[in-house]
Amino acid sequence: MGSFAAAQMTRYMQEFQGRNQTEVVEFILLGLSDNPDLQGVLFALFLSIYLATMVGNLGMIALIKIDRCLHTPMYFFLSSLSFVDASYSSSVTPKMLVNLLADRKSISFNGCAAQFFFFGSFLGTECFLLAMMAYDRYAAIWNPLLYPVLMSGRICLMLVATSFLAGFGNAAIHTGMTFRLSFCGSNRINHFYCDTPPLLKLSCSDTHLNGIVIMVSSSLNVISCVTIVLVSYLCILIAILKMPSVEGRHKAFSTCASHLLAVTIFFGTILFMYLRPTSSYSMEQDKVVSVFYTVVIPMLNPLIYSLKNKDVKEALRKVFLKPVL
Repeated sequence: MGSFAAAQMTRYMQEFQGRNQTEVVEFILLGLSDNPDLQGVLFALFLSIYLATMVGNLGMIALIKIDRCLHTPMYFFLSSLSFVDASYSSSVTPKMLVNLLADRKSISFNGCAAQFFFFGSFLGTECFLLAMMAYDRYAAIWNPLLYPVLMSGRICLMLVATSFLAGFGNAAIHTGMTFRLSFCGSNRINHFYCDTPPLLKLSCSDTHLNGIVIMVSSSLNVISCVTIVLVSYLCILIAILKMPSVEGRHKAFSTCASHLLAVTIFFGTILFMYLRPTSSYSMEQDKVVSVFYTVVIPMLNPLIYSLKNKDVKEALRKVFLKPVL
């Protein structure tokens, strides 16, 4: 036992020394394009989208906080979703905007790890939040009389807290496993932010275990969330078809259609990005898709979920017309 422990300690010391000799202290983000003219156009475009994202999501949080009519479980989930959208967009977009204007597009090793962690945390949280929101719609439509009991303030808070714990816990595992790898070759990340596939390609360690963990955990998380969404909407559809009122059916369908559209866009993109064999990755294609779910989706969510909602429109009308009156 003593000789075995000594051999293990020697091996670990050799690995540690090897890592110190080739330690990467920063990465270079190659970004979307190296064309100076195109970078100026992209900067203006993404800055506009980011500002719209922050105004839309933070404005939605403020509106829900101000208007007592929006103090319901559905809007509590929407305000949580708006916070998550603003957060995970902010973990990537500001650095991308800086790099579009910078000559040297670098990010420190620790900065890369932090971006990787927070982006993964909020992205995972959104995945679980969307599932909770589907359950909320199911509870409201399937049994309206029991809805206040099923979705009490305490239960809503627990569901949102669980979503955050699951998202941050999952990201912590991936961050720990990714940044314990050795990066002893090139430090040039062929992406506009620190993402899993390009980082694994840079590593000179064996990434086989990382690939397995990513596939298993991502599959379990996404499939469990998608299952909750599908089962909830199947029950919602059955409940709607049983409604005697045509107006009631139309209202329920309208509410569910917006949520289902957002869910389809989000999960469709995530499934395309992460649940593929590593050999099928195309970095250029992935960068385009990544722009959609890191920059565009957070901007679209307030429109899809809330701004087409008559309660939100009424709240906006009261806010902007109140000073005039």
